[in-house]
Amino acid sequence: MKILLVAILAVFGFVLITSEMNGVTAEETAVVCTETCGGLTLTEEEWRERLSPEAFRILREHGTERPFTGKYWNHKGTGVFACVGCETPLFSSENKFDSGTGWPSFTKAVSDEVVGTRVDRSHGMVRTEVHCATCKGHLGHIFRDGPPPTRLRYCINSVAIVFQERDS
Repeated sequence: MKILLVAILAVFGFVLITSEMNGVTAEETAVVCTETCGGLTLTEEEWRERLSPEAFRILREHGTERPFTGKYWNHKGTGVFACVGCETPLFSSENKFDSGTGWPSFTKAVSDEVVGTRVDRSHGMVRTEVHCATCKGHLGHIFRDGPPPTRLRYCINSVAIVFQERDS
């Protein structure tokens, strides 16, 4: 059964990677960010210089990495996960859990102010996209199948975040 689930998630991940996100272009995202990114004003070209090609595809073009391939899906360190685009602290390791999906999963953000959401109607489904409130970079999606007490699962692309270890 576990192998079947992994195979289904791998195929689904491939479909997500090869599809476009709601027809939102990188140029449109860059324009929105230039106007609203709390002091972080970058053009598409500046984003391309700042981010790796994979990070640009995820954060600026709303891509998705394949499950079980990201750096942090099974990460166990103690600290904070920040946005790779702007270094805003987003998620605490205290709220990370193993969802079995192959992506880093969290029950909540460090505060409601650090993330934003919007309806995502791509790929024939309706989901809630989560993005960094500072740079508007796409992080992943929120689902209502997480553990108590929030019952939320922030399903985040590893390439969209960077781990900052807490000093012991």
